[in-house]
Amino acid sequence: MLKNAMKQCGMIAILRGIQPGEVGAIGAALYDAGFRIIEVPLNSPEPYESIRRLRSTVAADCVVGAGTVLTEKQVMEVKDAGGEIIVMPHSDPIIIGAAKHAGLACAPGVATVTEAFSALAAGADILKMFPAEQLGPMVVKAWRAVIPANVALIPVGGITPENMANFIAAGASGFGLGSALYKPGMDAEQVRLNAEKFIAAWRTFA
Repeated sequence: MLKNAMKQCGMIAILRGIQPGEVGAIGAALYDAGFRIIEVPLNSPEPYESIRRLRSTVAADCVVGAGTVLTEKQVMEVKDAGGEIIVMPHSDPIIIGAAKHAGLACAPGVATVTEAFSALAAGADILKMFPAEQLGPMVVKAWRAVIPANVALIPVGGITPENMANFIAAGASGFGLGSALYKPGMDAEQVRLNAEKFIAAWRTFA
């Protein structure tokens, strides 16, 4: 399911700080714009309730999950809420293993090639290159030379419609999008407009 979602749109919407009461409308706006993967970071208000509402709102071909997952207990709580993907800021093999054992996709955060290969050995489905501001397109290009071609490299952090082209040219498979797409307080229409700008850039350069 994750591979199909990535084929449709390689970008992951990160809704850090979202409230359960607004997640349905914002999720629908993202889906309508073309997004097929949405994560609710666990340091958001009532994240599990937001995941439940999001899963019941968007279509089945949209992958819903959690970000900033740090413990095995959180992995199970995400699954119980209907989540399908675990996104992490780090590459703890115990958490990756817990996600895979639970039948969930996993996108650990990695900042070195050593971390990347360790995460893949633990069962990672895609690699979240974090923070992208620090790594930059040249690191993506270097990694792409050694990371298997079928493994998605997803830079996260500081990505905008304007700087996507250089990362894509370097070999990025997609992106995780945070504050440039959604910030607390934005309504669904503003998120829709932001999403459409990202989708337009993606279709131009990917």
